[in-house]
Amino acid sequence: MSTRTMSEIALLPQSAARFMVATLLALAASLPQAADDYPNKPVRFISPFSAGGGTDAVGRIIASRLSDMMGRSFVVDNRGGADGAIGTEIAAKSAPDGYTLLVANLGTFCMTPILRKTPYDPLRDFSYITQTTASASALVVHPSLPAKGLKDLVALVKAKPGEFNYGTSSNATALPMELLKMMTGMTLTRVSYKGTGPAIIGLLSGEVQVAFSGAIATVPHVRGGRLRALAVAGDKRARALPDVPTVAEQGYPGYEANSWNGIVAPAKTPRPIVDKLNTAIIKVLQMRDVREHMIADGAEPTHNTPEEFGALIASGHAKWTKVINAAGLKEKI
Repeated sequence: MSTRTMSEIALLPQSAARFMVATLLALAASLPQAADDYPNKPVRFISPFSAGGGTDAVGRIIASRLSDMMGRSFVVDNRGGADGAIGTEIAAKSAPDGYTLLVANLGTFCMTPILRKTPYDPLRDFSYITQTTASASALVVHPSLPAKGLKDLVALVKAKPGEFNYGTSSNATALPMELLKMMTGMTLTRVSYKGTGPAIIGLLSGEVQVAFSGAIATVPHVRGGRLRALAVAGDKRARALPDVPTVAEQGYPGYEANSWNGIVAPAKTPRPIVDKLNTAIIKVLQMRDVREHMIADGAEPTHNTPEEFGALIASGHAKWTKVINAAGLKEKI
């Protein structure tokens, strides 16, 4: 506490001076220990989509292990709707105290805010903690479709334009398919669902015939024979689907739509808390059973610093801005 501050306090009435001294001392004492007793109450883990999707699955694994590791409950709170914007807005407007976290993904941070105005800015309204997974979406079809590869699908759809539907859980998750339609000349009718889980159910039931969906949500159904994977959207094959070629390998070079998940908090969350969470989440991601579970489901566990995660979000936002504007997808979707 500076000499000037003490001199100014000395001029105040005695009761006011005692109050101010007590307040300043309490504040000073709290600053170095901002994360010492964190968390000392349950932490809300917002998943901005319905239960059953890839983003939700990642959040639940991490929340469960953090609960065990940190001795407090990390409770998943599904707040789906508006392409993930509802749950993301709730997180952005929550107190920056570390007790509200958000399971973020490529769509809610790098696509939805470009497609339409959102009540949050992904580059301004959040503190980044760490990326958690990287994964490529898989192009999957209902087994009743005779297509065995991407070229088969393109030929089938072109032969019967307008007859086939594709499912999607948001405007953002429609982008990989809309980009593929543009590159192949296919005509597919979009059917929107309120989350990845319902979209997969629609595909399994035959309500739609085609979908791009995160590998986490689709791999179990592919392995069970309930869906057929024709391609992956990444720049390389997915470890969980090694026999499924990329879109680029099947005659469409330059196509790439890798996805990711990560954990963020409201902007201005104290850095000691951000660092403590970063360290804890990385430990979770390095657990053998967690890694094996995520890889089996089609996601690559990964982690980075808050600064590296922020740079990933910024670069993704810039990339998809160019793609959406160049392809005119904002108007089409």
